[in-house]
Amino acid sequence: MPTFKIDLSSAVVFVATAPEPKMVNKKTGERAVDRETNAGLSTVGLLVSDEGEGNLYQVTVPETGLPEGLMPGMPVRVVGLKARDWENEFNGQKRHGISFRAVAVTAAA
Repeated sequence: MPTFKIDLSSAVVFVATAPEPKMVNKKTGERAVDRETNAGLSTVGLLVSDEGEGNLYQVTVPETGLPEGLMPGMPVRVVGLKARDWENEFNGQKRHGISFRAVAVTAAA
């Protein structure tokens, strides 16, 4: 599926929820990994405010792209944010949505 770059050049971004490991299987504790770098993946909640509107996004980031100490309320910069639509079928029900992925989330200067 195609991905779409998201321009955050005029946005203000804050951490809404601290990074947590992204799991493939919560029962077994299997963590999701990046196919290219083999780094573990985490999910961080980001509040993006732009043009008078604020939205909360759950963004997947490789652990190599997350600095220590990211906490809710911290202003951050997001590197390489992309959106991708997805669709699957589980137990006979079709589901769809948009997933967000970034190369890195860094503390704002």
